[in-house]
Amino acid sequence: MKRLTLAVASLIILSPVLQAELGPAAYEAMQTKAPEFLEIEVLRVDVEPAQDPASQTIKAMALVNKVDRSATSVNPGDIINIVYTLTERPKGWVGPGAIPLLTEKEKTIAYLKKDEASGDFSPVAGIMSFQNF
Repeated sequence: MKRLTLAVASLIILSPVLQAELGPAAYEAMQTKAPEFLEIEVLRVDVEPAQDPASQTIKAMALVNKVDRSATSVNPGDIINIVYTLTERPKGWVGPGAIPLLTEKEKTIAYLKKDEASGDFSPVAGIMSFQNF
């Protein structure tokens, strides 16, 4: 019984530490399941404070150059909004990598999903949302 209690207590205490970077197969699966796979050119990026002081809300406007896959009928030439949150992690933090900050005039691929309520898109493949393996 003591061993079980010790094991449960260890898991509770260490659970925040146990979050680690995902393996390549996990990111590849997220990319494969992404409803939108687009090639975009970033036109504008706005960085705003989020509710959490360690986070920022990223709002990017992008031109769709090519559609490789779209569940929402996105077409080349469409302008889309991409919204996501960046959270600053303390030095030495172990966990999934942050989604990269898009930059103006950047041409990249994007694995996204659309929020039907707002019409905005968000990254769905974590750190690999804007690049392939």
